[in-house]
Amino acid sequence: MPKESDRFEDGGDKADVSEETERKRARANTLSPHRGNTPQASPPRFVSVEELMETAKGVTNMALAHEIMVNQDLQVKPTELPEGSLERRVKDIMHKAFWDCLETQLKEDPPSYEHAIKLLGEIKETLLSFLLPGHGRLRSRIEEVLDLPLIQQQAENGALDISQLSQFVVEMMGSLCAPCRDNDIKKLKQITEIVPLLKAIFSVLYLMKVDMANFALNSIKPHLMQQSVEYERNKFQEFLEKHPNPLDYTEKWLEETVKSLRETDGCAAASSDPPSLLPLNVHNHAYFRLLRWDHASNPFPETVLMDQVRFLEMQQEAERLVLLSSVLLIVYTTTGEAISGLPGLMETLKNTVGVMLAEMHMPSFSMQEALATIGEKLCVELSHCLSQHGFSSFSAERETILKGQISAINQPDNTVRKLMDSRIESYLLAALESSQHKTPPSLPGGLAPVSRELKELSVRFSRLVNYNKLVFSPFYQKILQNLLAPGESPSTEI
Repeated sequence: MPKESDRFEDGGDKADVSEETERKRARANTLSPHRGNTPQASPPRFVSVEELMETAKGVTNMALAHEIMVNQDLQVKPTELPEGSLERRVKDIMHKAFWDCLETQLKEDPPSYEHAIKLLGEIKETLLSFLLPGHGRLRSRIEEVLDLPLIQQQAENGALDISQLSQFVVEMMGSLCAPCRDNDIKKLKQITEIVPLLKAIFSVLYLMKVDMANFALNSIKPHLMQQSVEYERNKFQEFLEKHPNPLDYTEKWLEETVKSLRETDGCAAASSDPPSLLPLNVHNHAYFRLLRWDHASNPFPETVLMDQVRFLEMQQEAERLVLLSSVLLIVYTTTGEAISGLPGLMETLKNTVGVMLAEMHMPSFSMQEALATIGEKLCVELSHCLSQHGFSSFSAERETILKGQISAINQPDNTVRKLMDSRIESYLLAALESSQHKTPPSLPGGLAPVSRELKELSVRFSRLVNYNKLVFSPFYQKILQNLLAPGESPSTEI
């Protein structure tokens, strides 16, 4: 499409802040009571609009670099405006007006090529942007054929052949595009009318720009890996320097983890830190607590804020695996050896339960109804499978017991549910510890049916945690220094 760019100019001077406004801002920045024993920060420093914009830009760049590193599936995708939206209607109207105007100019006698030449200039720039340093011959060819001054002279003398130039463009696009665009190029070659062809050329060029962006993204990852940790850390430090009390929630997160571990060990008043309170162990438990976070009421720690959505997704997956493994454990415990060796039955039952729990985190989902339905379905499948292999079918009493035990999983204090939750916690914590030694942890009992999903979750969890540790370890060390051993630096690496 023709270039469409919005330009913003910042022409205003800094606004003067009245004395009353300053007092209000000072009150707003005063520490609230819920901060606990957090030491009073230095007085807030008022910043200019330019400084705020610069900080926002730095945070945006840091978030983009972080996304490139931690999101293995990150891709640039074509922008699609919602059907029927105001933006979509305005865009369609403007584009239609442009192409109608171009068609009218080309039908004049003699034709007017003003808009067409501008389009050829944009096409030329786009084609040149696709070229790599070694594409010298292609660059010379494009410069030669799409010579705008020569094209202008041909238009003035009535010797311009737009069709020939368009075909050259299509051929050049075919030599530069990714293999996935070959079908689009074939469709371009079948268009004979000039205006529809130019319109389609711009559509395909836009897709080629997306392909080029993804190529550049994949190419830069290995180089970015070497510098991303230091880059994110420096950008975050710049952010901290311009904000008062910047790590309050991070400090609270680590402090509550230490408190929880001390209570667990029964040594809250001990003068020395037990093995469980080593910095590495504290930090691993702190990260696991993010998989049990109350996102609705507790602000997320600042140092992991960019990954909050990822931690939420892993939290929901862990909760789903707890329920799934609990149901399957109950089934095999209740049914006994009759089904233990039947091929394919485990996968069938697992898929049945998995489908019923797929939307367990949706607001409209009813866990009690879902578990009741799961009990009904599993009883039917088990009876059918047992009769197929020569075993006696489920009795009414056994069906009632199985359905009751499955429905009881809905209770948070259910014994089976707590057991599987504890085992998954142990596995994920062991995965964090073993990632330091490159040896995978052993799988706890009862988790074999969900081993594949659990291992995938542990890999995602460990990878995200280890990268976060690399970036923010200096900030964590300062906090843990005060929490674990005031006046001394933690001797164990995080």
